[in-house]
Amino acid sequence: MWEIIESNKRKSLILFIAMGVCLVLLGYFIGRFFSPDGGILGIFIAAGIWCVLSILSYFAGDHIVLATSNAKEVSYDVHPQLFNIVEEMKIAANFPYMPKIYIIDDLAPNAFATGIKPEKSSIAVTAGMLSMLNRDELQGVVAHEMSHIVNRDVLFVTFAGVLLGSITLISETFLRGIIYAPRSSRRYKSDKGGGQAQLFIILAAILFAILAPILARLLYFAISRKREYLADASAVRLTRYPEGLASALEKISSGNFNLENVNSVTAPMYIINPMEKNGLRLSDLSSTHPPISERIHILRSIMYGASFQHYQKAFSDVKKITVKIIPGSALTEETVPIRAASVDSKPVADKKEEARNLGDLMMAVNKYVFLTCVCGLKIKIPPDFGKPKIQCPRCNCELEVPSAKDNNEPAGVYTASPEYIRQGNRWETFSCSCGALQQISPAFSASHLTCKVCGKAIQIKNQ
Repeated sequence: MWEIIESNKRKSLILFIAMGVCLVLLGYFIGRFFSPDGGILGIFIAAGIWCVLSILSYFAGDHIVLATSNAKEVSYDVHPQLFNIVEEMKIAANFPYMPKIYIIDDLAPNAFATGIKPEKSSIAVTAGMLSMLNRDELQGVVAHEMSHIVNRDVLFVTFAGVLLGSITLISETFLRGIIYAPRSSRRYKSDKGGGQAQLFIILAAILFAILAPILARLLYFAISRKREYLADASAVRLTRYPEGLASALEKISSGNFNLENVNSVTAPMYIINPMEKNGLRLSDLSSTHPPISERIHILRSIMYGASFQHYQKAFSDVKKITVKIIPGSALTEETVPIRAASVDSKPVADKKEEARNLGDLMMAVNKYVFLTCVCGLKIKIPPDFGKPKIQCPRCNCELEVPSAKDNNEPAGVYTASPEYIRQGNRWETFSCSCGALQQISPAFSASHLTCKVCGKAIQIKNQ
């Protein structure tokens, strides 16, 4: 994979230089627009804006993206299958770090990866996607996002997006300024009362302020589309099952696109851009992603193997072009056989059960407490309930509500209950002896879990 990573780095450098030239020229012409000696000052101001935004993105960009997307970090106990799949793809990619896992409280199926450094990477998936996809399909999506992390695409998207945002911000501010500013203060007046040079600077500044964001956006989108193809190819190689990702893209594209917390900055990070709802036309130069139907067609045209070489052949056959999206050094003869579908990749539940499971998952992500009464009724209690007990509405039994307790003792000194007996195959909540809330999902099948506060192993037994 090092050849692909190095190729991505070179392409990123070329893109940054091209977009940087746009930024410098934009600052220069805008500076000259206001003052005959303002070109250098304009360059420094433009570069300063870019530096500030880049520093902010480097130290807090991933946290900002996750927060604006309403993503919440979850533990293994909330969704064991998702954690297992991420760990499988980490091992398959020979990636040394385990990404943090987030779930977005949203019905629309989608996913993205973020993180400036490999050791601080994260994968976020929506609750809607978890309820819609089976194991093979979910593995295909996770492999695609893991490929973005391994190929250093998330670093590129972050800084290229910041550079593009800087160009757009400066351009729009300038254009709005010359429209709404008083006529007398719009531009400098030369000592000679004008002239062709002054007129040229004025026209060049306005023209470049209009064209610079467009050129930079086209460069950004062109590179982004190639990286999506490459992530698909890498995902096929990691999973050895092209149909998993193809089926996942098909389901996601036919589902609900309306993500609640998405904007023009975060949208290109998703596996399918939620702001492009019309199938991503092949001729649409403003699209950050290739057409969905084309990606699916390529994946389903792969035969005899799951290597980069097989993906490149399928790509060339479908596109009817000989352009290489994968570096030639990576197109070596290697044996990567296509595997059969997983035994546990069963169809998802019926609509009613799917809606119920999705609702429970969203409640678990939002820290609801799940209690099971002796009469069999499952009670879901919001995190701000605030009372120590609750009465069962069916049998009127009084149940104690687990709650975290304040405890200042150092970690590892608590004596936890040796075991917890499950009441059934459902969401359940209980307290460790240290007071920390523990949640287990219907998919939890391990014999014990470890309290993240005190480190105590708690045995889990079935009733």
